[in-house]
Amino acid sequence: MTGRARVVVIGGGVMGTSIAYHLARAGVPDVVLVERDELASGSTSRAAGGIRAQFSDELNIQLGARSLEAFARFGEELDQDIGLHRVGYLFLLSAPEEVAAFEDGVRLQNELGVPSRLIDPAEARRLSPLITTDGLLAAAFSPDDGHCTPESVVQGYAAGARRYGATVLRHREVTGIETRGDEITAVVTSQGRIATDTVVCAAGAWSRAVGAMVGVDLPVQPLRRQIAVTEAVPGLPPDLPMTIDFTTSLYFHTEGPGLLLGMSDPDEIPGFATSTHDRWIPRLSEAMERRAPALLDLRRTGGWAGLYEITPDHNALIGEARSCSRFLYATGFSGHGFLQGPAVGEVVRDLYLGRVPFVDISPLSVERFAADAPRPEVNLV
Repeated sequence: MTGRARVVVIGGGVMGTSIAYHLARAGVPDVVLVERDELASGSTSRAAGGIRAQFSDELNIQLGARSLEAFARFGEELDQDIGLHRVGYLFLLSAPEEVAAFEDGVRLQNELGVPSRLIDPAEARRLSPLITTDGLLAAAFSPDDGHCTPESVVQGYAAGARRYGATVLRHREVTGIETRGDEITAVVTSQGRIATDTVVCAAGAWSRAVGAMVGVDLPVQPLRRQIAVTEAVPGLPPDLPMTIDFTTSLYFHTEGPGLLLGMSDPDEIPGFATSTHDRWIPRLSEAMERRAPALLDLRRTGGWAGLYEITPDHNALIGEARSCSRFLYATGFSGHGFLQGPAVGEVVRDLYLGRVPFVDISPLSVERFAADAPRPEVNLV
């Protein structure tokens, strides 16, 4: 058991492994990542794998674009195949207010270097031939977006972190954080104590309990989301974009010879349940009938449930606590944590080292809620 660490990162998903990798690569010695189960066994392994920079919030656009660059060089930098498919994201818009919001979003994205654009329904159907254009007003598309394999990203970051000297401890549950005054002195795990003065909370849906160990309220709620996988689809275009019906949140992309699809369920109650159920199927079928009726004929061959980590404004919590010295956090991404993992790893590295990050993330501090300054994100899936 490692008895001492310069930094302890709690959480072995994409966020924790990215942070550990970027810290270790920057030369920080004795970085220890602690995961209570297997790596990527929490939300990361159940993510849909989408990666994008099409957001309404300037910070999310910048974090998404920076991460897209990192995903593009992942194989070369970390010698790991992540199954990257840069086929684009296609948002289907059926209401005038949606079109207006995405017009504003595309304008901001373009100013920040993202090549998104609004397209007409006919072009949307050429890109995604499984949809119907009935009632469709427009669509937003960016060719740089796409999807990749979350577990592969985590394994790549973990291996890279180890190469640079970090220690990755699996099957070690964090049971407490010891403090003296406002300073951290140790992390207590199910297999021993690790003396340290710095903790990074990257525990996803479980972050609120970690924050409470040092008296920091991280307002993160777990919320179950389900995904279905279909049988093979003959003639499926190899460059089919991640397609999202924005009105219903129905989305799908290729998964092997078939499709991965999902949508939000407004009837879900916050909690840690990850069992699957069929209560969402009638609503899913209604959405498919409305926007992609070809999907109704496909047989489901599998699926799973995972947890979103929801904050009150559906935007991330990134920063360093004011009330507890050297307690950093990166959590609450509300469904877009996987795609921002690479960039957030850089940001947390710089916060730890006292450097100026490539983007000012102070508006994402948890203190924004006490100051009544929420930062809502519109482009949610």
